[in-house]
Amino acid sequence: MYRSRLMKKFLNRKMIQLAAAILTNPHAANFLSGKLYRGELKNFCAPGLNCWSCPAATFSCPIGALQAVGGAGGKFGFYAAGFTILIGLIFGRAICGFLCPFGLIQEFLNKSPSPKIFLPRRLIHVKYFLLIIFVLILPVASKFGEPTFCQYICPAGTLEAGLPLIATHEEFRGVLGNLFALKIFILLVVIGGSIFIHRFFCRVLCPLGAIYGLINKYSFYRINFAPDKCIVCGRCKKICPLDLDPTKDFDSAECVRCGLCKKICPTKSLH
Repeated sequence: MYRSRLMKKFLNRKMIQLAAAILTNPHAANFLSGKLYRGELKNFCAPGLNCWSCPAATFSCPIGALQAVGGAGGKFGFYAAGFTILIGLIFGRAICGFLCPFGLIQEFLNKSPSPKIFLPRRLIHVKYFLLIIFVLILPVASKFGEPTFCQYICPAGTLEAGLPLIATHEEFRGVLGNLFALKIFILLVVIGGSIFIHRFFCRVLCPLGAIYGLINKYSFYRINFAPDKCIVCGRCKKICPLDLDPTKDFDSAECVRCGLCKKICPTKSLH
């Protein structure tokens, strides 16, 4: 019974993830031509990490928007920050679990047959360092207003935009250098990490996940725990893909609200 309920929950969430990926990236034909959508909707942000330069993308990335505005005369991106905080307060890291295309890619990679590795807890703090330094400080401090996270780190941009644009624009191939080699290396590390560790990039490197994580415990959509109903069976801890104990970490900054713990709980102490 539990297995069938979990499978139904898994399929329902995957359908939402696929629908979100398609709705935010409807211009799939652009992958063949290398064109970018530049309409009015690019003035708005998608909730998840989705590169502005992805040929299929309709919306901007919140992290890219924060850097772009920050680099333009040292101004603060009030729209991008406000939008991100607002939907973070409503959904928390459920955005990561349901609406982020790059999160979906990582989950598909993790389904490959391979041994799974436990992620050391200290590594989850790296994303907060990247948020502060590469998203909030360097774009403002840079002489040229560079979007430093996008330019030097973001593997989503490399996969969704860099590789497709190089494949369709021969003129770009002649100017590839050490920076592109670095971006490819980071992408390969993230792909490898995602195969062995569930949502490796989300947990270690994603500054957008860091923002949503800081808001997670205050979000409207959240996991609640009723200790008086708990029989300490340990099923929720065993099934959590993020190595959390939902009876203790139900408002953790790492929880993406996938709902597996809630579905497997025999006494409904998690809801």
